[in-house]
This record gives sequence, C-alpha cells and structure tokens, in this order.
Amino acid sequence: MRALTWHGHRDVRVDTVPDPVIEQPDDVVVRITSSGLCGSDLHLYEVLTPFLSPGDILGHEPMGVVAEVGPGVTELSVGDRVVVPFNISCGHCWMCDRGLQSQCETTQNREQGTGASLFGFSSLYGQVPGGQAEYLRVPFGNALPIRVPHGPPDDRFVFLSDVLPTAYQAVQYAATPTDGTLVVLGLGPIGDMCTRIAAHLGVRQVIGVDLVPERLTRVAARGTTTLDLSHGDTDVLDAIASLTAGRGADAVIDAVGMEAHGSPVAAAAQRVVAALPSGLGRRAMETTGSDRTAALGLAIGAVRRGGTVSLSGVYGGSATPMPLLTLFDKQVQMRMGQANVRHWVPELLPLLGDDDPLGVDGFATHRVPLEQAPKAYRMFQNKEDGAVKMLFTP
Repeated sequence: MRALTWHGHRDVRVDTVPDPVIEQPDDVVVRITSSGLCGSDLHLYEVLTPFLSPGDILGHEPMGVVAEVGPGVTELSVGDRVVVPFNISCGHCWMCDRGLQSQCETTQNREQGTGASLFGFSSLYGQVPGGQAEYLRVPFGNALPIRVPHGPPDDRFVFLSDVLPTAYQAVQYAATPTDGTLVVLGLGPIGDMCTRIAAHLGVRQVIGVDLVPERLTRVAARGTTTLDLSHGDTDVLDAIASLTAGRGADAVIDAVGMEAHGSPVAAAAQRVVAALPSGLGRRAMETTGSDRTAALGLAIGAVRRGGTVSLSGVYGGSATPMPLLTLFDKQVQMRMGQANVRHWVPELLPLLGDDDPLGVDGFATHRVPLEQAPKAYRMFQNKEDGAVKMLFTP
C-alpha cells in the first residue's frame, strides 16, 4: 500500500509499504477514505523528531470502510463505515471505565511514562503505524472504532477522530459560565472548532485570538469576536480587559501548545535538539526540553482571578518553566490532556445531523490526494493558501 512515512526533520514521503494484516483476534483492517492533517503532526515534522524512526507511518485522524475483521470481532462487519479515534483504548480497563481513554491501562506506554498509545505518533506513544495511508490495522475492533452511517460525505464524520472531541473536551474543561467570557488562543482547527462548540453551548461571549488574517476572518464570519495578535500581547490583553469589565476572561483555552510564536529562545533550543542524533535528542528532550510558552503566558495573563485555563495544545518539554507565583496568586485552575475520544462521542454524534450546527461539512479548507501529502505538510506549516484543515484522500 501507499503511506506517508517520516524520514527526518521536515522530511516526509509517500512510500510503498507492506499492507497491514490481522494480528489479534479482535483486530480489524480499515480501508482509509479520508485522513486529516493535524497540528500535532507538525510537532513530529519539526520538534519531536528525536522520537521517530525512518519509515514510521504518520497520521491519527482516519476514517474508512472495514475491509477485514479478525475472528473475535462481533461488533463490526466487512463494509461497515467507521471513524478511528486517535488514542488506542481497550474500552474495558479501570481508566476506560471512567472515561479516561487517553490513559488506557491496556495500551499505556509504561516504559516511556506516558499514557495510551496513539496512532502515528512516535515512540513516546507506542510507535503504532498511522492512518495517512491506504489501509490501517485497528486493534480492539469491538470497542474502539466508531460506526457511522453510509451516505453523508466523510467531512460529516471524520472530525470525530480528533478535532471534535479535542475541542469539545477543551470547552468542557474550561467550564465557562454561560453568562461569561471564553478566550480561545490559536484559531487553527482545534481553536476554530472550540469557538463553534462554545457558541453552540451558549457561552455569551467568545473571543478568538490569532495572527493569521485568513483564520481571523474565517472565525469572525461565524460571529466570534476576534483579536489580532500581530498587534502584540499588550494590545490583546488590554482588549480582553475592556471586554470583561477589567477582570479578564472567565476561561482561556490555549489551542496553540509547544510551538507558539513569540518564544525565540525556546524556538532556537528546539531547533538544536531536533538537529541532534536521535539518541542524544531524545535524552535532551526527556531531561532539559522546553516548550515555547508564549501562548501559555498569554493565557495566564488573560484569565481572571479564580478563572480556568484549559490546555488543548500539546506541550512536551520536561523542563518548561511555569509562573507558579502568578498561578497561585490569581487562584487559576488548570485542566489539560489528550482528548478522551470515546468518552465524548455520545454527546457529539447528535451534533452531526443534517442541520450541521458546527459547520463540519465545510470545515476542511483543502482536500489533497495522499500522494501530495509532503507538499501539504509544508503548506500547512507555513499557513499558506488559507490552510486551516487539510484532509488526505488515498
């Protein structure tokens, strides 16, 4: 089959690789019809290169049609249409029973000290082949895949793999009062969807912050108040204060994460670590790695005293400094973590009807043949041509 594989820093290629096969009785093999390109994929493309090996298959936002089932699969049949959650969870362990599928005890990577395995996401999370490919082996076929109806285009459902549950969890963790203010930092796919979900849930004032004109325009078109970060942090903080009676936002979602603009020293350090041989780079990340924290700093500055910061942007630095004095003094609550995809599916599926309240049918900005994926990675990283959400079609 054809699949997008990692070969080095900013070097991904579409190669011919062996087809996946049934390995366990409850495995299924899915023929991929769509697979998303995520901001987290760019972390592998740029910062987390020490944790990848040449030939790793990327991608963790797939959907498709079941092509083969193992002898132990009773909940799916060949021909069923499914979305595959990005975190690999068994559905029956202590953590899964409590809705914490991202911490699944069956697939936890204890040797790395990390949570549940993820499709297409480095040795930190199991080094499991991903879904930017023609076919994907999916374990736990009776519990993990999400069966969806045939008929509507893939765009209606593919975002159940990551974008929708990640954004929904971020909004739920923010716990913004309906008469309050939510600020969303970063209007890429997750931040954009956060503004839509918050508005749908009735939050009175939603404010989106970014510095890419096309992203600001796209979010503003749905009625969200937008602030242009290119004018500087001070102007943004002043604007948020003026919109909140001087107190700051009740909650802030940081949908940016470890590669935020405005952190030149950390950015330089990340480039150095990414350029090291894999063993040295891995040790550096595990002991002295630091994130670009400009977005996190802005979130802490923008939230009111007693408010909540919800982190959906990925952070991975082991030595990232935190302004504990400010957090303690302002009595800030923080919630974060990988989305527990399966936990949120029952609440999300009703939002994917024909009335399409979240605008998923038109959410993708680009559909790209899988063979053009390397170009799409470059375009997405450079924020060219209004790229917000890209889907690959094998």
